[in-house]
Amino acid sequence: MARRGLYANIHAKRRRIAAGSGEKMRKAGTKGAPSAKQFRKAALTAKKPKKKTKRA
Repeated sequence: MARRGLYANIHAKRRRIAAGSGEKMRKAGTKGAPSAKQFRKAALTAKKPKKKTKRA
């Protein structure tokens, strides 16, 4: 089973915060926050958006 990715975890946490969980996002550079290297790695595996086709 595939594990959830970095962005899926970030979006899930944002939804929990919006729902009133009391959690806070970590500031960049703090312990436990995603590093720039992790964001670069996640960008390599991101799915490209589908191209829209014009219909006649």
